[in-house]
Amino acid sequence: MTKKNICILFGGVSSEHDVSIMSVRTVLENIDREKYNIITIGITKDGEWYLFEGELPYEGWQEEAPCKAIISPDRKHKCILKFTKSGVEEIKIDAVYPVLHGKNGEDGTIQGLCAVAGIPCIGSGVIGSAVCMDKCIAKVLFRNAGIPVTDWVEYRKGEKINYEDIEEKLGYPCFIKPPNAGSSVGVTKAYNRKDLEEGIKLALTHDYKVMIEEAINPREIECSVRGNYLPEIAEYPGEIKPAKDFYDFDAKYADENSALMIPSPIDDETRKKIKEFALKAYEVSECRGFARVDFFLSRDDGKIYLNEINTLPGFTSISMYPKLWVNQGYTIKDIISRHIELAFELGVE
Repeated sequence: MTKKNICILFGGVSSEHDVSIMSVRTVLENIDREKYNIITIGITKDGEWYLFEGELPYEGWQEEAPCKAIISPDRKHKCILKFTKSGVEEIKIDAVYPVLHGKNGEDGTIQGLCAVAGIPCIGSGVIGSAVCMDKCIAKVLFRNAGIPVTDWVEYRKGEKINYEDIEEKLGYPCFIKPPNAGSSVGVTKAYNRKDLEEGIKLALTHDYKVMIEEAINPREIECSVRGNYLPEIAEYPGEIKPAKDFYDFDAKYADENSALMIPSPIDDETRKKIKEFALKAYEVSECRGFARVDFFLSRDDGKIYLNEINTLPGFTSISMYPKLWVNQGYTIKDIISRHIELAFELGVE
């Protein structure tokens, strides 16, 4: 069998650049090299693309990169353009695997480049990626599909913020989020007007708009879903026990006291309902390939709320998405291979 050439992308112009480097290390360590030839491109925080020829990326990897390399948007090429001192070299590729998180990678932009180039892309396409990246747009879609979500208000830069309206509608505490940041970057919890003002100011440094969301007393439940038009879901959801008041960036990636419970000790009926909502949300969002679907389960009344969908979820050694499939008997190599197979099954939509 002829090996397929897979172009792996990591890094990116995103607040989650460093998380991407952690994720891509897992992918590079576990991808089946008997099936796939790997060409790796790193994207710096400034948006420069470099060929990466080391084993695993490290801090300052770009300083030793041999040359720049980009994906050609020309459909006749279906290749990487490698810029060497002697000229431009073409490296044919069969698919692109974006191990990118957040803006400029998980939001439909890289997916759009692949669609223009006519190259299969692992994961969701333009629509699913863009919809799920914007938490406000996703909430509207979920609510219209009959999937319960927490209440919220949103403001764009330059709009006059009606603090009284927010307080009357949502009360305190409430969460302030940049809808397009990802990984809880720029998220704060407000207990009073001062917290609210400061949280909005912070969120608007990460995004052009801000979402203010009602706070509940939640358990955080997560599901792993994969597939294209007929998705499947891991049998048992997981549960997060954050080390802090809520699962912010540090609690996810830096605080060792955060814990994952696999499976979550929820009752069978709740698990069944959460899985139903997860599959429905995946389908109405036009997700493809794979995603992690996150829920809140109220400790006060047991109500289920869909929080968000991550179309390129973390793939580190402590990430929930792969752990839920591993719990079901798959290896990391199996999981990665299935992602690639799904991309080839889908082709270019």
